[in-house]
Amino acid sequence: MKITEGYMPFKDYKTYYRVVGEQGQGKTPLILLHGGPGSTHNYFEVLDEMAVDGRQLIMYDQLGCGKSAVPSNPSLWTKETWTEELIALREHLGLDEVHILGQSWGGMLAIIYVCDYQPKGIKSLILSSTLPSAKLWAQEQHRMIKFMSEEDQAAIAKAEATGNYDDPAYLAANDRFMVRHAAAVPKVDSPEPLRREKVPGTESYITGWGPNEYSPTGTLHDYEYTDKLPNLMIPSLVTSGTNDLSTPLVAKTMFDAIPNAKWELFAYSRHMPFVEEKPKYMAILEQWMRDND
Repeated sequence: MKITEGYMPFKDYKTYYRVVGEQGQGKTPLILLHGGPGSTHNYFEVLDEMAVDGRQLIMYDQLGCGKSAVPSNPSLWTKETWTEELIALREHLGLDEVHILGQSWGGMLAIIYVCDYQPKGIKSLILSSTLPSAKLWAQEQHRMIKFMSEEDQAAIAKAEATGNYDDPAYLAANDRFMVRHAAAVPKVDSPEPLRREKVPGTESYITGWGPNEYSPTGTLHDYEYTDKLPNLMIPSLVTSGTNDLSTPLVAKTMFDAIPNAKWELFAYSRHMPFVEEKPKYMAILEQWMRDND
């Protein structure tokens, strides 16, 4: 299986990309947009085997993280920067027709891209554990916080009230929240891409989103696209887990708003069903793309 790595000039920096497989057999390439902002492409490498049968995968580290890390520059971390980067990457790699899978923030990026820029050549969208509204997302995270211990709830409430997100009690509570709804801490037997050291996009996350998942105070705080989704005519598959940060309410809000959308809810997953229920996820994803090639 051929793997090509490279860098695309972007602004005054460079964007790292990784292309798995080659185009062929009438299968449209799949672009994968990672979460965060600032998470890196690494976890998508668990899907590499999908390229064996001719489905080319394109993944990249968005500016500000991983192999696309840059010196401090808070002015960069806006939806415009990351959308322009996606547009430039398609042009750089000659990706005229694609499927797009966006996970978490990557799904937000996909929604911004298709709703605000009306790009051509998008065969389908896979909106994986993502959201249509920052306000709804924060509301649902706070609802789930109420199921935590009283001590953890108090620590989180105190941090939000004071703006002090360095308190050890808060940090421990937030870690427990993320393990419950995002992902487990990688272990020695976890897939290598999940264990690999990476350069996190801490500045891009805090500046773009906020200090944690339930406090969207960054440049994306006013992300509200629910009312735009009824105009989305691209075939769209919504995927999410039952214990996901992207709760069933968040996922259903997208499913209800997008015309003729499909929704797959994974019973045993948190924020990454493509890791926690990988065989099922891959089968559904490949069938979806075959149906929409």
